[in-house]
Amino acid sequence: MIKRLCTILLSLAVLCTVGVGAAHAQPGKRVFNAMQIIFNPSAPDLFCTVGAVGNDKYGHKLAIAAGHCLGDPEGTYADREIHDNVAPVYDRSDTGFGPIGYVRYFKDPEGSQTGHVTKDYMVIELVPQVTPSSQGPYLKQTGEVKVPGGTASPNALGPALDNERLLATGNNEIITSGQAGVWYGTVMDNADGVYRSPAVFMRGDSGGPAIWHVPGSDFPSQTNGFQASGPWAGIVKGITLQLPPFLFTSSANILADLRARDAASPAGVFGAGFEVTTNP
Repeated sequence: MIKRLCTILLSLAVLCTVGVGAAHAQPGKRVFNAMQIIFNPSAPDLFCTVGAVGNDKYGHKLAIAAGHCLGDPEGTYADREIHDNVAPVYDRSDTGFGPIGYVRYFKDPEGSQTGHVTKDYMVIELVPQVTPSSQGPYLKQTGEVKVPGGTASPNALGPALDNERLLATGNNEIITSGQAGVWYGTVMDNADGVYRSPAVFMRGDSGGPAIWHVPGSDFPSQTNGFQASGPWAGIVKGITLQLPPFLFTSSANILADLRARDAASPAGVFGAGFEVTTNP
């Protein structure tokens, strides 16, 4: 029996995707931050974006995106581990490759277009034929941001790990890359690990990357080809009416929730102990 997962993408259009076979193209295809992804090849304009790529403590190759990119009104798959290949994910620019991976977990939007308040993330297991890469078109991710002594994510078990602690407002900046280009801005508000910043993004960039600007390092500019590097700090969440309008789910919230869910699951969960890949 073929299982079907009905998905609601950002446009709120309802689609159904059917699990298909593994990728069939040549090995070595790179998957990287800021890659645009789709869940149905017949709907290329309904897309989201990869925020980080790496590995978990169980040896899975993974990508992280936004949970609100999918919806599950019947509650069959949301907020639980998905071991079957019922939700394929495609590189928007190369659907002929076949799926680059399959959704293993997503937090249902729960009625909100900008997703669950603190747990708006998705875990995608990559197929063996692809290579995880830390280098996106503009941003290179160098591990995960760590904030020793910082405020713990509300999702964290005690004591929180350093990568489960939040950036303080006012003196930290994040950099993002998406359809609007490369932008950076100060973390001006932090509500339970959801950062508000003037770093610009657009519809479809949901799930896309945010890195922490390492003090003293170059900002992206025309001089350096708008390139920047730094530790992964979060993913694009949504746009609101409040200023600045751009929200990001912190990496701390994602990593903390993964560890908490893993601790509660005898079988473990995809993404626990996630680390950004060191592959170029």
